[in-house]
Amino acid sequence: MQTQRIQSLAEAIIGKAAARGVMITSAESCTGGMIAAALTDVSGSSAVLDRSFVTYSNEAKNEMLGVPMDLIERHGAVSQPVARAMALGALKNSRAALAVSVTGIAGPGGGSLEKPVGLVWFGLAGGKSKTERRVFAKGSRDFIRTHATETALRLLLTKLG
Repeated sequence: MQTQRIQSLAEAIIGKAAARGVMITSAESCTGGMIAAALTDVSGSSAVLDRSFVTYSNEAKNEMLGVPMDLIERHGAVSQPVARAMALGALKNSRAALAVSVTGIAGPGGGSLEKPVGLVWFGLAGGKSKTERRVFAKGSRDFIRTHATETALRLLLTKLG
């Protein structure tokens, strides 16, 4: 679901990345391509979005991004180490200088006490790597995915300065 905030963030990202000559990539799990969709809704995005990876399954994370299966098995797909590895893998497998990754539990099922529905990990790679944890505790699947997309775009924009 595209919101005005998401559209504004995407436009700002495309503008700043184009002005700086920075290529971007994304590695998405729970957002299922929503970040790439938001960016490609903006005219001129082809100048800055190199490619995007929708890696919903653990196998896709491993095969497309090089996330080690033992890392996924040890920490779970929704974890800080996997979010970091996804972002780094997206950089390695693209021509981009900046990557954002998202992995989370959008619900309504699949959560646990340790990893509740609404838990989302974000990774940034390019320059200094960063990870961030958010819990969107009260909301539907659509709410969680939309807010995760918005958060990822905010992280990209902040990184672009």
